[in-house]
Amino acid sequence: MIFISVGFLFFCLIITWVGFGERGFKYLYGKEKERQAYLKKIHKLEEENQKLLEEIDRLHTDKKYLESVARRELGLIKDDEILYRFTREKEDDSSANPVQ
Repeated sequence: MIFISVGFLFFCLIITWVGFGERGFKYLYGKEKERQAYLKKIHKLEEENQKLLEEIDRLHTDKKYLESVARRELGLIKDDEILYRFTREKEDDSSANPVQ
């Protein structure tokens, strides 16, 4: 009877150690979640990288797209063009909502 009790206690300790020990199932579960998060991040970065490669290719091959990007992001204009910049005036709150 004592041998069975000691065996059962030993078995319970082994199960506890395997489940919650330094490298037990709980640790492995946490590492698997961490791995899945990294895989998701890698997939997102690969998609972003593909989009950037496509844009680079388009900038090398499509002159009209290159010109539109230069105009939009760098504010470039052609020699015979004049650039007009208008500022919007803030509307007065009292004129926007007249009191009745």
